[in-house]
Amino acid sequence: MNMRVSSPVPGTLAESKAARVSILAAQARLSLRARGDLVPLSAALGLSLPDRIGTRSATGEIEVLRLGPDEWTILAPIAEIDRLIAACAGVYVSHPHSLVDISGREVTLLIEGPQAAELLTLGCARDIETIAVGEGRRTIFDGVTVVLWRDAPDRFRMVIWNSFVSHLGHLLETGCKELAADIA
Repeated sequence: MNMRVSSPVPGTLAESKAARVSILAAQARLSLRARGDLVPLSAALGLSLPDRIGTRSATGEIEVLRLGPDEWTILAPIAEIDRLIAACAGVYVSHPHSLVDISGREVTLLIEGPQAAELLTLGCARDIETIAVGEGRRTIFDGVTVVLWRDAPDRFRMVIWNSFVSHLGHLLETGCKELAADIA
């Protein structure tokens, strides 16, 4: 049986003319570590595991982002978690790997609006424009490790640990207000 820890309540954290920051509804999150032939795991998951760091693939509501040479994050509806774990367990003997349910430790912030990318630069030294639409990266935001998913030129998802929601939420709220003050 999987133990679930509740995430912060979904809803808007900050909103201005510049950007809106919201907490998204909880979803299943799995951390996959594997090497070698990925075909058995791809078949078990029902999608091709991305082969380049920062790229992602999706089928239906299941989405996978490659974070490192042997590391992926899988996002899926909560109802799918047990099926995904069982499917990967079915190939474990022939293809050893590590699959860990990290659903309870993280939350996703949605950052969208005309100045969403600029808002992210307030706490991220990375050049946000180098993250192509459809890709994602692990990075640091105001000293906190986060994963950024770029869904559109003006729409991002930021995955953070639950314990940092208050800290980063406050910083993003302040940034929304500051950016909005500069909009004519």
